Amino acid sequence: KVKRTIEIPNTSPHGIAVMSDIDRILVTSTVSGDLSDRHEFISVVEASTGRVLGRHKMSNKKSPSGAAPVELLRLPASDPAIVYVTNMYGDSLWAATWNPSKKDFDVAEIFDFSPIKSGVPLEMYFNKAVDRLYVTTAKPGEFHIFDISVDPMKPKLIKTLPAAEGAHHVAFTSDGRYGFVQNSFLNLPGMSDGSVTVIDLQAQKVVRSMDTLKEKGWNPNLIVLLPPWNYLAGH
Repeated sequence: KVKRTIEIPNTSPHGIAVMSDIDRILVTSTVSGDLSDRHEFISVVEASTGRVLGRHKMSNKKSPSGAAPVELLRLPASDPAIVYVTNMYGDSLWAATWNPSKKDFDVAEIFDFSPIKSGVPLEMYFNKAVDRLYVTTAKPGEFHIFDISVDPMKPKLIKTLPAAEGAHHVAFTSDGRYGFVQNSFLNLPGMSDGSVTVIDLQAQKVVRSMDTLKEKGWNPNLIVLLPPWNYLAGH
């Protein structure tokens, strides 16, 4: 049963982070349906009332930057709350940190993918120890491993592994050993390989490509392991 509809005018909502402990919801405004209108902000909503409180720009560039923030993921057990944001066309990772005195978020860029020539960052995940952050980039298609054990606001890139064009969602085994990267992003040109890359997370290397769907000309849109084997990785 639908209890409430929250209207956020003039936005293209996509990613969401609900934080009941601070009575806030963050929502990205990404792109229009045809990808022509690229937004640059996240909206802040009061969770208990559904009231839109404001927005934060996710780019240091002059507006309109077209950064297209797409996904949000809260750092588990973070206090104050820290929420990571991937900027799809801004090629960057940002963070929104809760400021109790202001009752609002402070935002900052914490990693730029441009120098490593990696673009279209999409999904984020954590390992069980929450000392590693995993991020996929769709173009050219890569899986990035960050160390966040020292300072979550200064993620250190440990390794970038090749996946395939369109690297997007990842399914993780419950023992934390393997990650399965689904390589397809909206059937977009240059981001629609159709394979699934298997990564050994302990060895930090690619061990196999599953091409069953690719060979039939199909593209996987999402990948999730069945419950006995699946680890949510922060989601």
